[in-house]
Amino acid sequence: MGHSSLLLVLIYVLYLPLTEVFASFQKCSSEEFSCNDGRCLPLNLRCDGVDHCGDSSDESTCFDCNTGSLNCVASAPCIHSSNICDGKPDCPDGADENDCTDLNTKVCSKSEFTCANGQCVVSSWRCDHSNDCQDGSDELGCDLNECEYDNGGCSHLCVDLPLGFICDCPSGMRLLQDTHCEDVDHCLDSDVCDQICIYSNESIACECQDGYDLTSGTGQCKATGGEAHMVVCTHEGIKWMDLYGSEERNITSWVTMGSPGPIAAGNAKNKLYWASPDDDHIYRISVDSSDHTHSELIKASTGILGLAVDELHEHLYWVSTSTHGLHVVSFNGSDQKQIISGLSRPTAVAVQPLKGHLFWADSGTSPRIERARLDGHQRIVLITSSIYHPVALSLDIPRGLLYWADSGLHTISRVAFDGNHRKTVVESNGYLDRPFGLAVFESRVYWSDQLTNSTCSANKHNGKELQVSQKLGSVLPAGLAILQPSLWPAEKDLPPTETKTTLTDSAFAWILFLTAFLSLLLVGAVICWRRSEFDIHRSLSLIGHISFKESQDPLLVTGPPMVHEHKDSTQSGPEM
Repeated sequence: MGHSSLLLVLIYVLYLPLTEVFASFQKCSSEEFSCNDGRCLPLNLRCDGVDHCGDSSDESTCFDCNTGSLNCVASAPCIHSSNICDGKPDCPDGADENDCTDLNTKVCSKSEFTCANGQCVVSSWRCDHSNDCQDGSDELGCDLNECEYDNGGCSHLCVDLPLGFICDCPSGMRLLQDTHCEDVDHCLDSDVCDQICIYSNESIACECQDGYDLTSGTGQCKATGGEAHMVVCTHEGIKWMDLYGSEERNITSWVTMGSPGPIAAGNAKNKLYWASPDDDHIYRISVDSSDHTHSELIKASTGILGLAVDELHEHLYWVSTSTHGLHVVSFNGSDQKQIISGLSRPTAVAVQPLKGHLFWADSGTSPRIERARLDGHQRIVLITSSIYHPVALSLDIPRGLLYWADSGLHTISRVAFDGNHRKTVVESNGYLDRPFGLAVFESRVYWSDQLTNSTCSANKHNGKELQVSQKLGSVLPAGLAILQPSLWPAEKDLPPTETKTTLTDSAFAWILFLTAFLSLLLVGAVICWRRSEFDIHRSLSLIGHISFKESQDPLLVTGPPMVHEHKDSTQSGPEM
């Protein structure tokens, strides 16, 4: 080839890139979007979450419209849902009026009603006897009475409305969660009395049980009969301290324990019971002993996270994550048995022996708090909603309330023994991130926190007056309990509205035997009396020649006059 041929080849080689460069500057139509490299794409591919240009230029500078709004990709504004498919184009390219037959292209806001054709109208226009939807669907189904079906899901009263229905409650009750009614408790609503509350004539008076003194001008009850102490299970052993943290000492050595676990107090005899999740034993110690020598109570199971003492019946309850159950054993170590099984991850247990209630918390796949009788029968679910990771339980026996700590929600809440009158008392305050132990005493609730390695307390009514009793430094706290003589559960601890008569099985058996014995004596006495009466009448009958066929009932008149009258009338017949 000559020079002319080489020139043609050079022009051809340069022509192709130049055509692509010039093509990149071509103008896209009004229905297209231009990528950074000049390519044109349909507008409906703009801001759809997919990189079609290859350099993400079709997804850059996209408006983040809220749910219920439309992004006009041609000019990038957001159009409210009420302006979509309303017959008037609001986007420059009219995108808000495209595909209006597809109901999924339009999402009405919460304050709007979605017509059958996808149109959005104000919710208050529904069932107002005027067709606001173009297809009239806002007036369809308005005669339906939802209350006729399962009472609308209402626990008490269901009120049908032109649009929908509402649940209502009788006088003296209030509505919870839109469907459930509970009794109004003026004492718990006011929440000023530590123990006994008396509501009368729209006023409240506070009193205290025996063993407590009422603080003048308040509803606070202060325990008498000795100073209260807090005991905390730590990885260095059991620590003994006052409620304010000014006094602290170890009463056991960490050598005798594994990782810290739950602890329970027996206030009647000043005994402590504790366990370690890593150990399969439960230990006991007498606080009154000089050397604080501990003893092994029973060989139980590993994974023990909760302990509870029933001094009235001399039983100890515990829950275990390894057995997934709730167990009981006598104080002497006998009669050990599992009374609840199949739990997911049981974390805590509490007992009210006078009322025969046993409570436990499960923080597994379905977090909950349940109640049963002391033998594990008659299970009742108390809490299943707004609960995430319950880790500790404690009872306010004078008021009949159950407190629990939730390490997932960072809260301390309470509920009545029947599952009503729930209230969140303490919310996250920097010292409730990983609670473990929990106790209620006088007017305060106490807990241990493993994130800050501290023991804290707050007002049990409202969570105010936070106090950090003790910062333990590098010492990890776990179970917590209060020791004070007034905490021994006697009959005086029953709420005043409850019956105070409680009989043990042995007492009931003795009364039944005594009743049967006295009944037998009475029957024997009656038989003897009847026999003596029978002998007396028999003697009289022989003497008076009276037939035994005549009634011996002392209320009936018997004897010779009637017999003789009958015989006389027979004998006088022939003379007439």
